[in-house]
Amino acid sequence: MGKFELSDKLAPAGKLVVIGGHENKMGRPETEMQKEGDDPLEVLEAVISLTEKSSPVVEVITTASGEHEESFADYLRIFKRLGAVEVGHIFHHNRGEVLLDDLRARIERADVLFFTGGDQLKLTSIYGGTALLSQVKDRYISEPIVIAGTSAGAMAFSTPMIISGNKDNQQLVGAVRITTGFSLLKNICVDTHFVDRSRFVRMSQVIATNPGCIGIGIEEDTALIVEHGKTIRVIGSGVVIIIDGFGTKDSNVTEYDSGKCISISDLKVSILNDGAVWEIPALEPLFI
Repeated sequence: MGKFELSDKLAPAGKLVVIGGHENKMGRPETEMQKEGDDPLEVLEAVISLTEKSSPVVEVITTASGEHEESFADYLRIFKRLGAVEVGHIFHHNRGEVLLDDLRARIERADVLFFTGGDQLKLTSIYGGTALLSQVKDRYISEPIVIAGTSAGAMAFSTPMIISGNKDNQQLVGAVRITTGFSLLKNICVDTHFVDRSRFVRMSQVIATNPGCIGIGIEEDTALIVEHGKTIRVIGSGVVIIIDGFGTKDSNVTEYDSGKCISISDLKVSILNDGAVWEIPALEPLFI
């Protein structure tokens, strides 16, 4: 299947902010000198500024977090500081709560939906197939909403979504497990804390098993701004690593019970820093 240009009629109207985790929430005390061009709150400021509203409404979804109250308190403080007029808190212990919880009015009012870190499998197993997620996707397609996620919240935006595999076992064939994410980014797998936690090999293994997908590894305090569903701009203090498996010619990913280390040939890798712009190659005409 060849690549093609995506029609503007199919492009989502919303914007995504996909954050690699541990984004700066503290800023710098006013007594400290700021270097030219240094913006310690760049990532979270972008979440607010992309709404293009002076007083946006934010909903923070902490369901992935094991410390949801503490997590919400951090984002309440920073989003209020950055100009949000209202910051709501959405949290569910289980899927049954979501099915009974009518949040349509709150989701409709929100200018920003922000998914915190924690466990991405909690997000997909609790929200997958629900009216809430359908409404989120509908708004992303048809309205200029900002949907942001950090760490596990960002990983849930993937189509193939990583749920296990760490730097101690990622080199073993079959050690990396995936499921289906929210698919806000179709044919994209997002991984976070990418350089800090040495996750290059696990992403490469995902792409070798799904060579029609692109792997995007995002370092901490770094983010992608995705517009029109295809144009990526990098912001923040770290790097983004793109792993493209379209041209791979050989791998041993099918030998998943062998105990062997992974072997893949001809991966294509790009490294992007703050300000870089990159276009997602579209393979299919629809995003969701």
